[in-house]
Amino acid sequence: MKLSALSALFGATLVASQHAPASNDTTLPKNWAVALFPSFDPIDVFGTLDPLYYLAFSRQLNLALISETLDPVWVQPPTPSQNHQNSNFWYSVNPTHTYANPPSDIEVLLVPGGGGVRLLNLTAQTDFVRATYPKVKYLLSVCTGAGILAKAGVLDGRSATTNKKAWGTITAMGPKVNWKSPARWIVDGNIWSSSGVTAGLDLIFAFIEEVYGKELAENIAGTVEYERSRGMCDDPFGAIHGVKPTWECVETK
Repeated sequence: MKLSALSALFGATLVASQHAPASNDTTLPKNWAVALFPSFDPIDVFGTLDPLYYLAFSRQLNLALISETLDPVWVQPPTPSQNHQNSNFWYSVNPTHTYANPPSDIEVLLVPGGGGVRLLNLTAQTDFVRATYPKVKYLLSVCTGAGILAKAGVLDGRSATTNKKAWGTITAMGPKVNWKSPARWIVDGNIWSSSGVTAGLDLIFAFIEEVYGKELAENIAGTVEYERSRGMCDDPFGAIHGVKPTWECVETK
């Protein structure tokens, strides 16, 4: 990439911060963490973090990437039988912390989904969510990440949603959860859950608007040129994947 292109990209990155003054509000969450596991879905993590990357230019944010060990965490299929074409198109993320030694000041915990949720024994991740939830301000799940929350028991008696294509598998992980379809995302108290994969983008923009302010959310969406789905009921995928409605979704805003 040429230097001029890099300069243009960085200049665009600064747009969001230039149009929103820095805040000294110490009540705003600044310490984020992602609970990683093998075969996580890339967009669940990177798509959700990208608007926060831009937010970090106008609000102080810190990020911890947590896994069972400090070894690279790969997105490759969890078992060879899942790699039907014998592809080698996978990449990895280097964790910053382990579940045994996480940061002590996590305020927002993000739990992605991916093939690992359905096909691997994610006991360490589930135990971490269960132990960490009482200490955080917010808990967010994207896609099938809601299955980890359900197994941890933190969704019992609460409303949540998940990927509609994986609906049967994930909802079975939480028989005490009030699973909602249709729903692009659901908010129940301090727990936010999104539908499948790209729904995490709409969830995080709604979260930024709710917690950090509408102006910042609008500026960041404009910078990355993303046309948000603003309605939590804007979910055609339940019908597409044959999921029967579990409620009559009504927009609250």
